[in-house]
Amino acid sequence: MTQTPDPILLLSGAGLPHWIWDQVRKELSASPTVVAERPRQAHASLTEYAAAALDSAPWDRFVVVAHSSGGTVAAEMVALAPDRVTALLAVTAVVPQPGRSFVTSMPFPRRLALSLAMRLAGTRPPDSAIRKGLAGRLDQETADRIVADFTAESAHLYRDKSEGTFPEHRGYLSTAQDAELPTGLQRRFAQNLTPAWNESISTGHLPMLEAPELLAQHIESFLAEAPISRAS
Repeated sequence: MTQTPDPILLLSGAGLPHWIWDQVRKELSASPTVVAERPRQAHASLTEYAAAALDSAPWDRFVVVAHSSGGTVAAEMVALAPDRVTALLAVTAVVPQPGRSFVTSMPFPRRLALSLAMRLAGTRPPDSAIRKGLAGRLDQETADRIVADFTAESAHLYRDKSEGTFPEHRGYLSTAQDAELPTGLQRRFAQNLTPAWNESISTGHLPMLEAPELLAQHIESFLAEAPISRAS
């Protein structure tokens, strides 16, 4: 009997549009995939982010691939619906310890700078910061699209505490050329996740745009090690 491919819910990092996953989804054509929605409320809580993501998944059980701040959302999703999330792959993701938030998971200087920036200017970074950090390794046209389509998030996404709950099968994929989330911080978040599967990819913070085929291959490698699940 042929095993049904695991369905995958893709969680984007803060502010990033759905289309960043388009090529990866084509590469993963054997597996059903959906990009998680965000809540519509301007001041949504972290729990509401997690609930919106869960509502996006048309399956009873599924794998979560969480990018960047999506790691915080994924932890809350597992706390809300532990029987639905069969596995979690964090891709250069912020993974807080239980009872900590995205902001309080950062080292002190970065934590202070992040809190101050959100208080003074909101959660959308300046265009120049997006180009230099998030989109620093992308071609001009793609970087322009990221800047144009980047949206502000609720401050609660960054400030609300996470339950820090994870499924048994979990992995961390780090990005070795990441100007947005340095490798030292990625190692810290990987330790918080305690993954059995831990690999690295030589890209910046957006591997789904810089190397979609390679990212898809790593996702498939992670799934190959996951316990067999029955998707609905």
